[in-house]
Amino acid sequence: MNAILKTSVILLTLSLALTTGGVSAAPSASSTHFSAVKASSSVAAIFSISLSGTALSESGYQPSGSKEPLVPLRAVAGALGFTVAWNAQTKAVDLNKGSIFTTVKSGQDRYTINKRYITLGTAPQTKQGKLYVPASFISKVLRQAVTVEGQQILIRPAADGLSETGVITSITDADNYQAVHIRGIGTEGIVLNVGKDTRLVRKDGSALAFSELHIGMTIEAQHSLISTRSLPPQTPAYQITVLDAESPDEFLGTAGTIQQVITAGDGTASIRIRGSALSGKSQNEVVLRLTEATVIINSSGEAVSSADLTEGAKVIGFYSPFLTRSLPPTGTALKVVLETE
Repeated sequence: MNAILKTSVILLTLSLALTTGGVSAAPSASSTHFSAVKASSSVAAIFSISLSGTALSESGYQPSGSKEPLVPLRAVAGALGFTVAWNAQTKAVDLNKGSIFTTVKSGQDRYTINKRYITLGTAPQTKQGKLYVPASFISKVLRQAVTVEGQQILIRPAADGLSETGVITSITDADNYQAVHIRGIGTEGIVLNVGKDTRLVRKDGSALAFSELHIGMTIEAQHSLISTRSLPPQTPAYQITVLDAESPDEFLGTAGTIQQVITAGDGTASIRIRGSALSGKSQNEVVLRLTEATVIINSSGEAVSSADLTEGAKVIGFYSPFLTRSLPPTGTALKVVLETE
């Protein structure tokens, strides 16, 4: 797993130019399980800490009345690979790892994550010159799996990320914001936000420029477990791999419903699609001939039979700019994506 993946999985939230919603994590992203007995006396309970089975030299503690134990921020975050620095101007501790940035301030249950704020119900505390944060900070902010058993705090890495295969239906490249939309149009599918750390490659591993991406390409995307609650959801992409061995310089695309399946006298079939054009040169309605070279797949990139392309089926048809001047125009289907439930 590359450093980008290990870095980005602990991302709690997105700093996105186009995002208006909150964020949500996949259920398996991280969790905090508490079975510890809350301290009831004036004496703080002491907790040992282990990271992936290795014991840390420093301990955590649970003050009287606190709902969860606290852990030493520098020791734990440092062991997880974060840079931890005191910010004299804000009088807070800044943590950074790759594209992830968060800020913690003693006494404030207000945690800054990539210019957004969350609360955990427990404020950080300073004890003997060390800053301690609640155990839930490690799971909810640093995105690690945390279990508290008795007086032990067990930390282990959460899943690294998700892999998703789909066909690009739109591309955004404006105002320092780059993204690709796959697995649907409009509110369907998912938007992969591309940053400076996102790796773009071909199937053979060679590098690819963002400008070389276009609609109709089948890609495999490795992305964060975290996504916005917007429709479609948005998530940072760690790597985008173009799976097409060869791809034309330009695809046109139409997303809609098959209105008619036409079989010619020689047995060749065509489908008439009516719906929405995916680009300025694309058509709202088009007739596409199916050939032996036509790639027919579902939304996950898996091959399906041409027999599944029936009247009423929802599809996205991709084709070259070479069309007849008839109404509707006719072209050759390069790729057809059958949208399944």
